[in-house]
Amino acid sequence: MTVRKVALMLAGIPATNMALYRRIRFSVGDPAACIELPGDGNEVTRVLILRDIEMERARKHAQADRVACPADYSPEGGLSGDRETATAQAAAECVRRAGMDLVRADRSLPLVFVDMLRQAGIAVEYDPDLGVLDRRAKDAQEIAWIREAQAVTEGAMEMACRLIARADVAADGTLVHSGETLTAERVRAAIDHWLLDRDYVNPPTIVAGGREGADCHNLGTGPLRTGEPVIIDIFPRNRRTLYNGDCTRTVVHGHVPEALAAMHRAVCQAKAAAEAAVRAGVTGESVHRATIAALEAAGYPYGIPPENAPADFCSLSHGTGHGLGLDVHEPPLLDMKGPELVVGDVVTVEPGLYRLDLGGVRVEDVVVVTAEGCENINHLPEGIDWA
Repeated sequence: MTVRKVALMLAGIPATNMALYRRIRFSVGDPAACIELPGDGNEVTRVLILRDIEMERARKHAQADRVACPADYSPEGGLSGDRETATAQAAAECVRRAGMDLVRADRSLPLVFVDMLRQAGIAVEYDPDLGVLDRRAKDAQEIAWIREAQAVTEGAMEMACRLIARADVAADGTLVHSGETLTAERVRAAIDHWLLDRDYVNPPTIVAGGREGADCHNLGTGPLRTGEPVIIDIFPRNRRTLYNGDCTRTVVHGHVPEALAAMHRAVCQAKAAAEAAVRAGVTGESVHRATIAALEAAGYPYGIPPENAPADFCSLSHGTGHGLGLDVHEPPLLDMKGPELVVGDVVTVEPGLYRLDLGGVRVEDVVVVTAEGCENINHLPEGIDWA
């Protein structure tokens, strides 16, 4: 029986390909390839091929045994003048010189790398778990970076919730701050500035007031009003580490209607039930079912509103949570068909309720999965009164 010589390859642009970035812990905006070549026994040599002007910095900071540029692995006939093609040619030549006849690759490997490997007579095999399972089990450094990002996210959240809760009120019920109407756009801009000052980039934050919050992913527009719920969902990325935070809170200015208070109580109970269900070895689906059971016990159904639903229809319309790390949304899902959790998974727990005529309530924390349960790394209160 012939034993095939198998190399592993991840390639692309590390600044945007998070599977590649995590492997090498080095960010660059040009194409690169990480090739892991097996040796005798369990020995593996990790070769990083990237642009020549990045080599010195990579030698100091990248997790690689050998750093090279495409010219170091120029094939017969030379390299293309196109940078990505040249990197793919060099990666294939590196594998060929090492005597490998098969490359195992992840879902993100660009087709140009696949084509160059095949032209070199090397087979390519897709591994659906590569770049997924290894990213799920976060190491100590990653968890520290996520804690850092979450702490900053919570700081922005507290600022925004207090801005709304302590606003003045105009005669028509709209909120006023510094003499001007307080809108979702103004709050979103305040969050952006707060995070930028702390070296974070921020996709558009959800600041959805009143009925807009009944759509769980509505960004929110226009004036905010007293007595109405405002869902705030902030998920920024640290520009240095590239790891994300993610936190949601709901704030109500002034009097809290009983219907909203009841929704909030049910959401917090469901969140507690989901967190109690989280531990290594259970499935994401079982955690989600714990959320559903808690909400149904409080009288709220699960599912997207049916056509012609009454105005007071109120339900959970999404999963319980998702993985968090280099991407805001990454495996595993806490949802139907969600996989078995592993030690080191970092997941959000974010049940919500959405009522068509009132708006929504959602509370979201981040937990780290352990063998015995989970650790909640949030510190903010869950309440809706931030005055």
